[in-house]
Amino acid sequence: MADRKYGEAAPKTETTVSGADWHGQVMKGHQHQRVLFVDLDLTEAQNSGSVFNECTFRRARFNASSHQGAAFLNCTFTSCRFFDTTFTECKLVGSMFSGCEFESMAVVDGDWSFVGLPGADLRRASFLRTRLREADLTGVQCQGGSMKDLDLSGAWLHSANLSGCDLRGSDLSALEPETVQLKDAIITIDQSIIVAKALGLDVRRK
Repeated sequence: MADRKYGEAAPKTETTVSGADWHGQVMKGHQHQRVLFVDLDLTEAQNSGSVFNECTFRRARFNASSHQGAAFLNCTFTSCRFFDTTFTECKLVGSMFSGCEFESMAVVDGDWSFVGLPGADLRRASFLRTRLREADLTGVQCQGGSMKDLDLSGAWLHSANLSGCDLRGSDLSALEPETVQLKDAIITIDQSIIVAKALGLDVRRK
């Protein structure tokens, strides 16, 4: 399992829920604190405003589920599936992902600051107008993906593959071009100046 930033330990859980079937459930304002969920089925669930605080999910299935204004705070996700999952205006601050699948996952207007996604395959995922401040994106695979209008300030991007990724509007101040792959990445003119300066070039108007 991938390590959290700075070697911090995952929060300890206090209760366990195993094999729960929440397929298609409509969840409004549920509250869960330090629960270990094993083999949870959330397929096609509709989650509005529920809060999961310091919970752990192992082999959970979030496929085709939708989450609106929900929070997964300092949670741990291990070997979970997020096929066609949508997160809208959700907070996942401090959460950690390890060995998860993210195909067709969509994140819009969220706060994913301090999230750990080291080595994640995000090629078929999309992030829009989301905070990823100081997120661990070491070695992420984003070839051809979409990461538009993101706050990536302070993010760890070492060894990330951003080839062909749509990065328009995102904060690239933490980018070290010599440590990432950027071939064919899509950026704006203003962003190109930031990248050029990061490469040590002397950028002038004329």
